[in-house]
Amino acid sequence: MADIRNSHMRTATAREQDAAQIDEGLRSYMLSVYNYMSIGLGITGLAAYATASFAQSNQAVFNALYNSPLKWVIMFAPLGFVFFLGARMHKMSVASAQTTFWAFAAIMGISISYIFLVFTGASIIQTFFVTAASFGALSLYGYTTKKDLSGMGSFLIMGVFGLILASIVNIFLQSSALQFAVSVIGVLIFAGLTAYDTQRIKEMYYDGDGVDTMSRKAIMGALSLYLNFINMFMFLLQFLGNRE
Repeated sequence: MADIRNSHMRTATAREQDAAQIDEGLRSYMLSVYNYMSIGLGITGLAAYATASFAQSNQAVFNALYNSPLKWVIMFAPLGFVFFLGARMHKMSVASAQTTFWAFAAIMGISISYIFLVFTGASIIQTFFVTAASFGALSLYGYTTKKDLSGMGSFLIMGVFGLILASIVNIFLQSSALQFAVSVIGVLIFAGLTAYDTQRIKEMYYDGDGVDTMSRKAIMGALSLYLNFINMFMFLLQFLGNRE
């Protein structure tokens, strides 16, 4: 009997140790995801501000970026990076994946640099902190909730495609009513995606993955959360931003 009890105790202790190791590994993995995302946001912010400042002081650059066909290339270039990363990530080295992600973040900054010409700096900063607080709360919910959020994933992703289509249409229509509707729906969709993606990224963790595989997963997770943050910020800016 004593041997059986000791055996059960050793088994329980081993399970507790395994659970502790998994928790520690999961925390390290999620920290990598958030670190990659934060660095990407920093690169985007610096690239956006530097591009807008340079364009303001150089009329030729201003016209090239905002008043020529080049603006369409810059506008859609980040989307190309997203598809490229999604298709090639599993075949890329960690260093190549990191470099591509940083390049994507810089291109995104250039593509949204116009906000510094349209909105006041104070309102951009205010909107950023509102977005950060909202994102943090939603991501924490996605990480801690026991509720399965996978059911709303397909619905939200379809909503994103609808938003993209509506935004493209409104480039030509220039409808303020449609823009308002897109902004409201966009905030709601990317708020939901923040919680959903956080739970999905958490569930992607597997203790048996190698270092390279784990790093690539962290970069892809960071890309998802980064896109959610940027889109929430841009849609909220339509409501909270004060125009120059």
